[in-house]
Amino acid sequence: ACAAMTAGYDIAVIGGGIMGCATALRMAEGDMRAIVLDQGDLGQGASGSNAGTLSLQIKRVKLMPYALKGHHEWEAMGESVGFRKTGGYTLAFTERESELLHERQTLKAKAGAPIELVSNNHIRNAEPNLTQKVISASYCAEDGYANSSLTGQYYRGRLRDQGIPYRERCPVTAISQVGAGFALNTPQGEITASRILMATGAWLKPTAAMLGVDLPVNARINTVSVTERLGPLTSTVIGHATGLLTMKQKANGTVLIGGGWQGRGTPQEGRGEVTASSVQPNLALAQFALPALANARIMRSWTGFEANVPDFYPLAGALPGMDGAFVLGCVRGGYTIGPYISKLMGDFILDREPELPLFDPGRNFNED
Repeated sequence: ACAAMTAGYDIAVIGGGIMGCATALRMAEGDMRAIVLDQGDLGQGASGSNAGTLSLQIKRVKLMPYALKGHHEWEAMGESVGFRKTGGYTLAFTERESELLHERQTLKAKAGAPIELVSNNHIRNAEPNLTQKVISASYCAEDGYANSSLTGQYYRGRLRDQGIPYRERCPVTAISQVGAGFALNTPQGEITASRILMATGAWLKPTAAMLGVDLPVNARINTVSVTERLGPLTSTVIGHATGLLTMKQKANGTVLIGGGWQGRGTPQEGRGEVTASSVQPNLALAQFALPALANARIMRSWTGFEANVPDFYPLAGALPGMDGAFVLGCVRGGYTIGPYISKLMGDFILDREPELPLFDPGRNFNED
């Protein structure tokens, strides 16, 4: 997929994660000629380094309709992305956490998520290896996970099937407006396109800066750890009322542990760095919830960048003040919502009415 030549495309998609690839696929359905460019390999950024959790219990109320639709997308992708619907529990260990859990999950249930509060007997029968110190818990039968390391392989196959060209290890180093379109400088030659979509995740700020637009994007450096293979300990996705723990045991016996604990670094410097001061409390909370982890060895810990703006809602729409330029990203829970919000974005660029509203990148971020 790498001929160094100048070609005029209808749209150049910068960023080959879930959002860039899925939007390109949607636009191709409307006969728009797209090319996808990624500075690394497809699906190797946030789309490939996250813990793969597909939980409705950790989504924001306002994003629930998008998360529910996103879940259906993952379910439809099925085995090719390692999708498993296991159900999931969120645990509270103190009265304060219990209040928080009840309050949040009640709102999410009202927003359409099939979340129920369950008795301690229920959870002991379902997950006998969990600590006895659970005060209350919620359950969502829809929760599960996919294998984020299959993201790139999956979308590479889909782009190929649809005849959409893509270039890997092809960073865009400069963008200029040429006539009614754009010229993109890359190590593999110049690419011209009538429109551009920036779907570069944590790299959205420097990407938009190439066009002189300042987006208020921050990057979180989430840490994930994986244990050695263990005997069966848990069959569902386990979370904590504070959101500081997500845990699941994969089919091969390894337990994946996350929860948004922060590493060090910036997207511009390359990969983030794992810090012991973050990993230790994350693992301590996991072990408190699942005491059998006390003897497990951690095989690897890594980080992935997650972008956000001040109000923590997505950027999805036209780039302010720049005709023909679009932006998609900054979704908390972007792995779950990505395949669906990308369809909406594709429809928007194709001048079709999106099924659910998008999130104007030009909005006032101080209001929410």
